[in-house]
Amino acid sequence: MALFQSVPPPSAQSPLGSKVKVTNDEFTQLRDFIYQQSGIFIAEARKYLIENRLNNRIRELNLKNFGEYYYYLRFDPNRRNELTKLFEVITTNETSFWRNPPQLEVFQNKVLAAEIDKIRANRSKKLRIWSAGCSTGEEPYTLAIILHEVLKNEIGAWDIRITANDLSEAVLAAARRGMYTDYALRTTPKAIIDRYFVKDGANYQVAPKLKTLISFGPINLSDRLMLKRVERSNIIFCRNVIIYFDDEMKRQVIESFYDNLLPGGCMLIGHSESLHNISRAFKPEYHTGTIVYRKEA
Repeated sequence: MALFQSVPPPSAQSPLGSKVKVTNDEFTQLRDFIYQQSGIFIAEARKYLIENRLNNRIRELNLKNFGEYYYYLRFDPNRRNELTKLFEVITTNETSFWRNPPQLEVFQNKVLAAEIDKIRANRSKKLRIWSAGCSTGEEPYTLAIILHEVLKNEIGAWDIRITANDLSEAVLAAARRGMYTDYALRTTPKAIIDRYFVKDGANYQVAPKLKTLISFGPINLSDRLMLKRVERSNIIFCRNVIIYFDDEMKRQVIESFYDNLLPGGCMLIGHSESLHNISRAFKPEYHTGTIVYRKEA
């Protein structure tokens, strides 16, 4: 999940035919409300993005200004449906298959290989991976492909689940469909595309055997109770998500991830993200291209 693309879409028009401006007080109300509901913090410098993204909602709801929209979110009988639309509007999902290949190489050859050896040594074949902030599904499907590449014909004997969550119902619906463009596959090796995708017109459909490993569902990372309900994981991926939280929310989410991980489990985050000054609970392992954060056994 990523918050706001660098180039916002064209602004919508208000019912009166002109763009609605957000006042400082309205921005503060909406910013605080969004933070309380999702943990996403919108800096004041991004106020214009609130205007661009939410003008459409104001127009479609036939409201006059951002103040009315705020009260709609708070008190209207349809506020829960609108909250879902709000999350879809304020979050964008710039991702791809095989994103950050050096990190995925470390995951496959170091993290996953060691975890599989440990599981085998315990005479178990149960593996749980959590993709938190899975966007339109490229990350969990990539992980499913890697699992097939590593375990090959043995995979059918394993009990594997990739739990894939996101805030937006719209991106989860796209993830479940599993239909992607050339652009989403731009960094994916051709041999992988040939093995795990079926050409469908101009697009590519993921192979059914990938879908069987993944469970998609909504989650709000600011909701501690929701996070507690996720089955404990061997490995967590949360890439390019916490960068949009303030430090307090980062600490809360990372603490929940730590609690979720099984002893000896690992967490991988985005290359532009860091746990510096956020958590010292993990033991960092430094590899070429990435840092792996391990919960000590």
